[in-house]
Amino acid sequence: MIEFRLPSLGADMDEGKLLEWRVQPGDAVKKGQVVCVVDTAKAAIDVECWHDGTVQRLLIEPGKTIPVGTPMAILREPGEAEAEVERRVVPAAPAVPPPAAAPRPAAGTPPTTAPAAATAAAAPAARPPAAAPAGRRRISPAARKRALELGIDIDDVPEGADGTVALADVERAAQRRAPTEAAKAPAPSAPAAATMAERAAQMRKVIGAAMARSKREIPHYYLAEDVLLAPATDWLAERNSERGVADRLLLAPLLLKGVAVALRRYPEFNGYYKDEAFAPSEGIHIGVAISLRAGGLVTPALMDVDRKDVEQVNRELLDLIRRTRAGSLKATELSAGTITVTSLGDQGVAAVYGVIYPPQVALVGFGRVAERPWAVDGGLRVAPVVTATLAADHRVSDGHRGGLFLAALRELLQNPDELTKEPT
Repeated sequence: MIEFRLPSLGADMDEGKLLEWRVQPGDAVKKGQVVCVVDTAKAAIDVECWHDGTVQRLLIEPGKTIPVGTPMAILREPGEAEAEVERRVVPAAPAVPPPAAAPRPAAGTPPTTAPAAATAAAAPAARPPAAAPAGRRRISPAARKRALELGIDIDDVPEGADGTVALADVERAAQRRAPTEAAKAPAPSAPAAATMAERAAQMRKVIGAAMARSKREIPHYYLAEDVLLAPATDWLAERNSERGVADRLLLAPLLLKGVAVALRRYPEFNGYYKDEAFAPSEGIHIGVAISLRAGGLVTPALMDVDRKDVEQVNRELLDLIRRTRAGSLKATELSAGTITVTSLGDQGVAAVYGVIYPPQVALVGFGRVAERPWAVDGGLRVAPVVTATLAADHRVSDGHRGGLFLAALRELLQNPDELTKEPT
């Protein structure tokens, strides 16, 4: 028997609101399969199951807010008998009642097609729309929630270019509604606006609490290093000269790849501080700070960045940004980060000194790329330069090791061919 509990989707999450189930009792589930959608202070998140099994009971009703760690469902392990699981479960009426069974015919009564027809008619009503079979329309949780707030039938919203109904598609559908229809139902706009304002305020509260905890509990130290980017920008220009605009490589994936390869050499900056000890991570999963259009910040992770080439990191980063702003993230993407990278360069800042996201032990920041005077071989030239910063946990590392890490990052970014070697 397996208890499926509400997972923590980051240090800044204490509770979540169940929006919908994607499975029903009797469904077989695989590890990594999305089983429900949970609304947090930051976004509506697809939550995956961590085990193979069969759903025995759903314990929480959609619409209910529960603390992290609350049992949400009971699963049978492969090969486990249903009766055995029922015997072990504490007797209680399930929070989510199963579909009503058809009346059983009296003994001796010949079978008819009526019960079967009744069961067939009841089955579609018992399952929510989200549990439709493969091939159904892809709808982001945020889009579904927004459509409900605006009183829009999500099935009437056209899909975007990528075949997904995203939050922006719902907003466009709302703007296209006839004036007469809007006049008949002006009320939803005010609650919707209030809901967005409340979410933004709650997000700021959650972020503030997590950062206050970080500064209170983690002994930060900060280092900075100016990095000559001429070799990196030249490398990008050469490769992009043969690409279309939509396929061009960005600088950000190259920076992320540089951080990942440097972490191979200095693993004490990649992992978690838990139970008064440092636990290094085997994988390098970089949390990328992404700003939301409505305000706030989310840091979903790019997985195994050190093992992917720059082109793959580029594709996955663009997809991650798109899905983050469309409200279509998975739970693992919010909880798997082993280090965070942030950049405010496009905002015009020279450097950014971040606050570590617990239980991580380090954060790397990049400022804007600017043309600066740079001494080369006894001469002076103007070249693109970026300031890289490191915020690190003094319980795990010290300034000497932090300095070596930034020096390795500088060396790698000045030799981009080192970053394009076959991943190992």
